[in-house]
Formats: sequence, structure tokens, C-alpha cells
Amino acid sequence: MTETDLVPVFDGHNDTLLRLYQSKDADAEKLFIEGTQGGHIDLPRAKKGGFAGGMFAIFPPPVEKSKRSAVPPAPSDTEPLPPEIPRADALASTIAMASILFRLERASALTVCRSAGDVRNAMAQGSIAAVFHIEGVEAIDPELTMLDVLHGAGLRSLGVVWSRPNAFGHGVPFRFPSTPDTGPGLTDAGKGLVKACNQLGIMVDLSHLNEKGFRDAAEISDAPLVATHSNVHAICGHSRNLTDWQLGAIRESGGLVGLNFATGFLREDGRMNADTSLDIMVRHVDSLLQALGEDGVGLGSDFDGAMIPAVIGDVTGLPKLLDAFAERGFGRALIEKIAYRNWISMLEKTIG
Repeated sequence: MTETDLVPVFDGHNDTLLRLYQSKDADAEKLFIEGTQGGHIDLPRAKKGGFAGGMFAIFPPPVEKSKRSAVPPAPSDTEPLPPEIPRADALASTIAMASILFRLERASALTVCRSAGDVRNAMAQGSIAAVFHIEGVEAIDPELTMLDVLHGAGLRSLGVVWSRPNAFGHGVPFRFPSTPDTGPGLTDAGKGLVKACNQLGIMVDLSHLNEKGFRDAAEISDAPLVATHSNVHAICGHSRNLTDWQLGAIRESGGLVGLNFATGFLREDGRMNADTSLDIMVRHVDSLLQALGEDGVGLGSDFDGAMIPAVIGDVTGLPKLLDAFAERGFGRALIEKIAYRNWISMLEKTIG
């Protein structure tokens, strides 16, 4: 594939809004539109790399570490869960990042999409298609009043937890080696949240959720099961990755998994090391294809929220990964499915 023949990429997860929020710059739109030295995604680099859009996550950072990014700590076999964060603080940062998202739309830097049709239209017009996603729903009250407000504002995807507890469930700690079976399941409020999301047309992301919570969601949800940014536990035995049982449940539901580029979730040794090859990424995708079929695999980079392989570097490196798929023997049709078509089909099934 050449730069004149870029396959567009719709990506399952990025933390770019958090990076812009934590920049404390009064003009976050300018940083995104004109480009920045650091990070993984901005408008000039997105165009160069064929980045057509994705789930733009809002992640409420820990209050005591307001400058902390979404990059996880180095894994260990004893890493505890971070503490809960107060709802008022989570709501404040959630609203601030949502404001950045909508200011970017007003500046014509992207289009906030509320349906799969919106995504298709934005891509056809050459605009970045941004789906409003929340990662860890501490900003939402157990009575779900704020869910209605956020849905009205454009929220179409959410992860019940990040790797910490909240009123709805428990995330997994950043632990290697470890299974994801690390704590209790969804609370009653969490079960109600999944049902409400099904009714409203909000996609539920199971990444970061522990195994018991995953099982609860699988039993409750009448929508396909989705993990926007997770990998294969049989290859990298990190608590954040999906076991064979979880992959089977996702396949049975007609769901989808997005490949996470975080090196600590890719490597067999679980290390966060930028010196990580494309080969291990392709190996995870091969395994996901075997487990889920051609319609169940996408990309979920975790750009701006993880240490990624240096060979990719940032969003401009996406064509290198697609080239690696081609070198492995994937045909153009399969590469397009993984790059964007499967995500759009999944959005059609979940958000309409």
C-alpha cells in the first residue's frame, strides 16, 4: 500500500481528548488542528496516516494525579486497583473533555457522529468521524440521570469501568501474569446501566472489565459484545487481555474486538517496551481472526493512552501495520474489514 492508496482506518479507542485536556492549553483546538510535537494523533498526522476516525474516549483521570495520562503503570503480579474517584471530580473532567470535542467540531476539525450513517458520511466528506465515548463512567450517577443528558449530547459508546472500581463494577488491575478473574461482578447499578445502554443505543465496551463483570454483561446484554481495545490472553497473559472463554462469548454474540497497540498487552513477557515488532501485532490479529472470524476483528490502538511500538510511532504509522497484514497474506477485502468496515458494521448494530 502506498500513500496514494491508503486504506482508511476507523479506530476503536484513543485518548487524544485526555491529552488535549491535560495540556492545559487555552486553545486545545489549535493544538489538534495545527499539530503538536508529542502524542500520537493530531489533524495533520491523521491525514497522513489515513486515520478516518474512531471512538474518542473521555477518561476521568485520578484527582490526586491530575497530570497522569491514561498510560498504565508497569505491570506486576501485585498491582492493586487504583482508588475510586469522586463523582463530582469525574463529572467536571468529563464535561471539560466533551467541551474540547465539540469545540473541535465547531472548528471543522472533526465530525461528532451519532450513527453509523454519520460515520460513513463524515468519511465520504474527508472529515474525521468521532464517536463520543466515555472510559470509566464515574461521571454517571447510579440513577442514570446523567446518562440521559450525555446521550442527548451525543454519547454513543461507553466502557463501564477503567481499571479501578466504581458504582457499576470493577476493572482489572494492571497485573502480569494474571487472569482477568480479579474481583466481583457488576453491581445492580451496573446491570441497570447495561440494560439502559441497550435501550438507548449506546455501545457497551467490555475492555478493562473483570471476568465476573464480563459474564454479567454477557448474560444481560441483548447487543453484540464488544471490547474496543483488548488482546489475546493466550499470547500475552495480562489481566487486561481476553481469555478463550471471553473470546468465545464475543463470537457467539456476533461481537468485535479491537487490537490494542499497547506493548504491555502485546508482548509475551508483558513488558512495556517500545522495541516491539509488528510481527507480534499480526500474531494477535491472526489469533483473533481464528477465534472471532473475519467480521469480528478491528483495531483499537489506544493512541495517546499507551506506549506503542516504535515502529508505528504515531498515527502516521498505521499504513505500516496494514502493510504487515498484506505481507502475512491478508487480502485487500480482509484488510479493509479490519481497518474500518467491521467497526462501521458494529456501530450499525449497536448505535444505529
